Amino acid sequence: MLTSVPVFAQEKTGLKPGFQLKPGTARIVLLRPSIKVGAQSTGGMFEPNADWTAQARENIAAALGLAQTSLGNIVGDYVEPGNADPAMLAEYQELFDAVAQSVIEYQFFPGNRLPTKKRDGQFEWSLGADVARLPGLAGADYALFVTTEDHFGSTGRKVLQVFAALARVPVTAGVHKGFAGLVDVRTGELVWLNADLQMGGDVRDAEGAQKRVRQLLEGFPGKPADAPVTAVSAAH
Repeated sequence: MLTSVPVFAQEKTGLKPGFQLKPGTARIVLLRPSIKVGAQSTGGMFEPNADWTAQARENIAAALGLAQTSLGNIVGDYVEPGNADPAMLAEYQELFDAVAQSVIEYQFFPGNRLPTKKRDGQFEWSLGADVARLPGLAGADYALFVTTEDHFGSTGRKVLQVFAALARVPVTAGVHKGFAGLVDVRTGELVWLNADLQMGGDVRDAEGAQKRVRQLLEGFPGKPADAPVTAVSAAH
């Protein structure tokens, strides 16, 4: 049987060389996760769905609540001070998403790797030292960012995918991506990232959200080893 192997396989996890997080040594703050859920139109546009997003927020919050106790260190929920500017947290969440996307594009795909990222074992990415100014992080060692985004392919999109396949034109139906990253509050350095553009688990139901969270936190520094998660399409 013939099998094909891609020339460049995508990596999904990055760890700053030499970084170790021993259990029971750090205080980690879980920032409010960024969650977007909606449909993918026939033309590929994202159409937000408020009901799906609300359900996903509830399911992922519950799944993260269960997972926090098994990460090896104290992981507390972010508490935003009453006088804080809510836009500041949103800006840092967007910055994290942009950095994570850059890591995927320019480091996790070896074929696209930037000349400055070619050295073996290199992982140098940062949100900037000013992250320490984010209200609510006083006394924290690390900030844990979590992002999930799901575009469920519409019927029209799936039909288009079938006809496009007949014409040998690549068309995807559905987007299911997720990033989880640990940032050193003192320096702003991204010390660990787990990022995948094809995440599993339908976040609209509790079981699917638990699978998504397990995938997001695979390889978390200091976390006791657990059973590997099988990646399956969230569209099914």
